[in-house]
Amino acid sequence: MLLRVLVRAGVLLASLAVSSVVVFGFLAALPGDPARVALGVNATEESVATLRTEFGLDRPLRTQYVDWVGGMLTGDPGRSYVSKAEIGPQLADRMQVTLWLVAAATVIAVVIALPAGTLMAVRHGKLSGLVLAGLSQLGVAVPAFLAGILLITLFAVRLRWLPSGGWTPPVEDPVMFLRQLTLPALALGLVQGAVLTRYVRSAVIDVLREDYLRTARAKGLTPERALWRHGLRNAMVPVVTVLGLQLATLLIGAVVVERVFVVPGMGKLLLDAVANRDLLLVQAVVMVLVVAVLVVNFVVDLLYTVLDPRLRHG
Repeated sequence: MLLRVLVRAGVLLASLAVSSVVVFGFLAALPGDPARVALGVNATEESVATLRTEFGLDRPLRTQYVDWVGGMLTGDPGRSYVSKAEIGPQLADRMQVTLWLVAAATVIAVVIALPAGTLMAVRHGKLSGLVLAGLSQLGVAVPAFLAGILLITLFAVRLRWLPSGGWTPPVEDPVMFLRQLTLPALALGLVQGAVLTRYVRSAVIDVLREDYLRTARAKGLTPERALWRHGLRNAMVPVVTVLGLQLATLLIGAVVVERVFVVPGMGKLLLDAVANRDLLLVQAVVMVLVVAVLVVNFVVDLLYTVLDPRLRHG
């Protein structure tokens, strides 16, 4: 098991290194001068040259890359080309907003998918199972931003139960924080819950056909108890894989949902930086999102060893 963890950690580090090169190289290859964009089209050549020197843009790309990676590792990726503000505090402030949103959406998706998918599998071929399958298929077809608009129309505009957007930190007003978090988390969680439900259903159906489950039932266990004691743990291995991929999808989907609900998270920060051509800020935001996705995949690999004893003893 230790060897497996070390190998996966090595793969994670190699993936991070390659990703940093790709992100830096891709944005460095874009046309345009960040210094001229920051100063405007009427800026003089002297002022542009001064700003390029100030931000180190006149140095070789290799030196810029090393300094950028070092700054990312130490939490100080530099200052914005446009606003001149430190990027590190912006990332920390916006990332916690996005993490709250993604965590809440993940909980909603899991709470929906596990019981609904298991029930769909147990009731496979019956009317209740077909109804749940139809509802999950409908949820898969609805994009998160459209779900957000529908939720705003119903709960914010017509019923006036919840606010349509905004953000209040939990330490300032926990009640308002929960009220403002509910709709965007539902917009993300309902859609991903519908997707995850389909995988839970398939995984449980496969488990129900296994010989060891038939043996457990032959020994006197009820179908429900046999599934609970011997089936669900094995069914969770492929589900965890899909859930890890969905966490990456939630991070990307949060970019759009944050825009719909005016939530000041990483999505809004990224879109604003792209609109302002603030390449250093774009690099930092994209790299943080890439790191988050790779770390999630690493954690999923470790969870395999917890769920599947064969990997621990192999």
